[in-house]
Amino acid sequence: MADNQQKSSTHEALEDERNADIRIYVDGEILRRDDAKVSVYDSGFMLGDGIWEGLRLQDGVVYFLEDHLDRLYEAALYIDLEIGKTREQLTQAIQDTLDANNMQTDVHIRLMVTRGRKRKPFQHPHLSVFGSTIVIIAEHSRPSEDVIHKGIRLHTVPHHRGLPLTQDAKLNSHSKLNCIIALNHALRAGADEALMLDPFGFVNTTNACNFFIVRKGEVWTSTGDYCMNGITRQKVIDLCRDNGIPVYERNYSLVDSYGADEVFLTGTFGAQTPVFEIDGRIIGGRKAGPVFLRLRELYKSLIRQAVQQGK
Repeated sequence: MADNQQKSSTHEALEDERNADIRIYVDGEILRRDDAKVSVYDSGFMLGDGIWEGLRLQDGVVYFLEDHLDRLYEAALYIDLEIGKTREQLTQAIQDTLDANNMQTDVHIRLMVTRGRKRKPFQHPHLSVFGSTIVIIAEHSRPSEDVIHKGIRLHTVPHHRGLPLTQDAKLNSHSKLNCIIALNHALRAGADEALMLDPFGFVNTTNACNFFIVRKGEVWTSTGDYCMNGITRQKVIDLCRDNGIPVYERNYSLVDSYGADEVFLTGTFGAQTPVFEIDGRIIGGRKAGPVFLRLRELYKSLIRQAVQQGK
């Protein structure tokens, strides 16, 4: 790899000075950024005991909100976390945060729910006796189009997305250390993100995004058994099916990935991001491919439709 190549990221955003003085929702209060704090006894800070969602606001609409709330409440059910608010109340809290910041478009929202403040600094969930902690951070954040031209470089790491009987990768939990260690490994290798395999050595996901390859016009992604059930991932699969693009959720290896015509990542923030290099192998001549570009336009149309429908 060329160490002098400019770094890139799937979360590369244009700088916006308005974010220096945003208002943040903390358990029913809307506070200035510098005043927004949680207790050192909070379960999320102390143990990573919490769940979160990343959302986007476009033209006054938090699109695909219901899909994200479905995933949040399903995760809360699985980990026995009582959110303490109905979907309607949580939706209103998001809107209150946006209104306090006078935000209308090109906004990224991070909604976090932890098991709350603990009585003592130990892991037992019954020590969380004060109810959940809910934090909503909304930032002016528009993805940089430069990443489409620079692409992403991936490095395959030895850290796996594990079996559900350890920590189910489908949980969007605060416990992200496995992915952070993987990313650090990739950064040390000169890449932008880590490519992670599943427990059986099949290509799975990156540390932050879902992973797709294109071979002879066919779109392949993992089975989904060991990766985050990404909202954008599913939207791309649905768009392929609705528009006559062959798509397969299947096991495949690094051999298939190195020889792919196109590779791209999906996530709420960056939508779709092209990959130009994996483990030093050049993908697609270092340029975004036709299938990627078509899916990106289809996804933009899907967002426009969702905004028009207000959902």
